[in-house]
Amino acid sequence: MIRRTLMSAAAALAATLALAGCGQPAEKADPDAPLKELTFSILSAENQTSMEPLWTPLLTDMSEAIGVKVKPYFATNYTSLVEAMRFKQVQVGWFSASPALQAIRRSDGEVLGRVVDAGGEATYKSVIIVRKGSGLTVDKILTCDRSLSFGLGDTQSTSGTLAPMTYLFTPRGIDPNRCFKSVRSASHQANAFSVANGVVDVATNNSVGMLFFARQSPELAAKVETIWESPPLPESSIVVRRDLDPALKEKIRQFFLTYGTGADAKAEKQREVLKGLAYGGFRPADNSYLDPVREMEASEALAAAKRSGDKARIDKAQAEFDKISAEAARSRAVAPVTTP
Repeated sequence: MIRRTLMSAAAALAATLALAGCGQPAEKADPDAPLKELTFSILSAENQTSMEPLWTPLLTDMSEAIGVKVKPYFATNYTSLVEAMRFKQVQVGWFSASPALQAIRRSDGEVLGRVVDAGGEATYKSVIIVRKGSGLTVDKILTCDRSLSFGLGDTQSTSGTLAPMTYLFTPRGIDPNRCFKSVRSASHQANAFSVANGVVDVATNNSVGMLFFARQSPELAAKVETIWESPPLPESSIVVRRDLDPALKEKIRQFFLTYGTGADAKAEKQREVLKGLAYGGFRPADNSYLDPVREMEASEALAAAKRSGDKARIDKAQAEFDKISAEAARSRAVAPVTTP
């Protein structure tokens, strides 16, 4: 089992309640009264200082479009995002794939749209990075001679943990704890800085994170190189609480799906906002958009079962993997074709 720094339940709840410091909406006395304020959660994978000016214009436009004030909640880890939505402190948010799936399972969330990047792609990639000139290659790090330090992402991160485990380490029967001299979990930005500055030898990141790193710290980014890429992963998505008023939910959906799509000056300004986020816009999506993540999780569970040697556990995990893979295949077969 990979050593990971997890928040305790009490800490997670405390982090959620810390929304008060970000302007937490008061509980309504009348549950049928119109909602006057929404809280939108954002993962500060880099830091709030750098993320807030990028998101504020979009949330201002959203407030105007839906007729309800929208304020941000910046969290530094995925657990806080999921718990905030679970306890109804957040009604809508930007989630990467794995925590979006957790929000669906635990926080009564549903996907209403997905992000596409500036080139119109709805996917991104997990990457392994090293310091340029180190001579480190994928073959070298997989020798597992315990001479290298390794940085993973958040435990709930698709690109920082799940994808490299599913596509790189698990198929080779490698436990990072037994492969490297040390393993630590950190944000994408912290991992990039650590590799650039020689604090860790190898780390996970993703293609979007590296884009932001190059834009914000070009001199440090020039010291880092990518030695491995995963298959394409589902880009981040917009998740709302399922119990949100249907009319308001539809306004939110239409806001994202039409954002930056017009030909007037307003749309051009919106496209500048998207450019700051390295986005090309948003496209329709539902919960089936996250099927590739469910497949990765099932694959990891099956691998763990096989390592245990327990036949009953293996059979159960295999059946679950086959079921999820079949469901995902059906979803892909009927998915509508959308154009940017």
